[in-house]
Amino acid sequence: METFYSVKDFGAAGDGKSLDTEAIQAAIDRCSRESGGCVLLEKGEFVSGTLYMKSGVYLIVTASAKLTASGSIAAYGTDTHYNRYVNEHDMDRCFIYAEEAENFGIMGEGTIDGNAECFPNEGSIYRPMMIRFLRCRNVKLKGIKLHQAAAWTTAFLDSENIWVEDLEICNDKRYNGDGLDFDGCRNVFVARCRISGTDDNLCLQAGSREYPVENVHISDCHFTSICAGIRIGLKSIGDIRNVTVSGCTFQNVWREGIKIECTEGGNISDICIQGNTMHNVSRPVFILLNNRMEEIGSSVELKEMPEIGTLKRVTISGLIARDDEEMEKIHYRFQDDVMGRPEFGGIRVDANKDHPIENLVFQNIDYTAIGGVRLADIPEGYPEVPDYMAKNDTDHSTGQRTENKTDYTAEKKPDTGKTEAAVSENYYPDWSRTTHLDIRNVKNLILAQVMVSTVHEDERPKYLVEGCKCLKEEIYDLD
Repeated sequence: METFYSVKDFGAAGDGKSLDTEAIQAAIDRCSRESGGCVLLEKGEFVSGTLYMKSGVYLIVTASAKLTASGSIAAYGTDTHYNRYVNEHDMDRCFIYAEEAENFGIMGEGTIDGNAECFPNEGSIYRPMMIRFLRCRNVKLKGIKLHQAAAWTTAFLDSENIWVEDLEICNDKRYNGDGLDFDGCRNVFVARCRISGTDDNLCLQAGSREYPVENVHISDCHFTSICAGIRIGLKSIGDIRNVTVSGCTFQNVWREGIKIECTEGGNISDICIQGNTMHNVSRPVFILLNNRMEEIGSSVELKEMPEIGTLKRVTISGLIARDDEEMEKIHYRFQDDVMGRPEFGGIRVDANKDHPIENLVFQNIDYTAIGGVRLADIPEGYPEVPDYMAKNDTDHSTGQRTENKTDYTAEKKPDTGKTEAAVSENYYPDWSRTTHLDIRNVKNLILAQVMVSTVHEDERPKYLVEGCKCLKEEIYDLD
């Protein structure tokens, strides 16, 4: 029989004004010492700074309760690990933290509010993440509403046996508005979650070789993002393998629906994406194998430019993607950050020609793209994926190019009226030379029962397949 510990019995006010950190923490500590149970928040709004979850404790936020993060950064501990991206230490702190805990979780029908309005994009020295669990086992998040974190909503690090079910995550007010992030985690089950945000709704990443990402099952979720739905990789020093994504819907995602990026020398393999639908997703699928090292956005653990890793055995099947007139617009993040526009659309796969992606299958794909792009609106050609370890103009110890760095952008020059391309370290062009499929440098490619159509006439080809060993090419133009 479960033992319940009400935080009000430990002195919590629940009046939406008083700081209840000490009372809630006292309940968590007592519960853990006495063989575990449930810490109960009900009938009130409980304001708190950093809380430290312990083994055997389930934090229950009932429908009548709200747990609100303090608006003062002084209420957050400095002993909550760190954000594992270079030069993003403003997100080192967090609201709810656990380290080396097991058999615990957060559940209920109530709301945890990250109080993002107190930590604006500009001007804040720190923006705490909502949840960070480090080297934990047997973790459950179920039913809870996670709203408006000041940075990422969750970060599961080097952990295993994680169940995430029936969550509602809304994180659309601040930059870095990620939903569920798993770095170095294994045996992860995510089901029936609704996630909206300003960055990656769900992310799988491998920041070290010691902790691979493996055995991940994502099903029956709904994703909406100003940026991306599901991201696999980018942080990819280690291995990511055995991942399934099925029965999910993607609605109004202005960058990528699903992106797989092996960029830091690791290995990504055995990815199965099946039976998903997308409505108004700028780039339904983006797959990239390269190497990179940047001053921001790379793994903290990455100390020098990596060799190119491997990306193989990826199957994408049963995908329905539809664009409508909404995709004719330019979509922004916070007014000045362009995220999506018609030139960006299409499924894109690329790799360095000497390091191809291997064993890639697209099967039973039905894709209606918005189209409507003129050739004059995009640059001519398309840059090859470089291998920076092979280039003489790279300082391998720092990963910095000696030449000037610019961005992969397409800009129309006022003096000539022509659109010109520029190039950067993190190969990421923001235009597409096809309407639907642009696939380059793949060994053993299968395209089976792929159907493509456009809403508006487009001057670009519908598909290009280059530098590939193509085992089957079955593409039907429905226009």
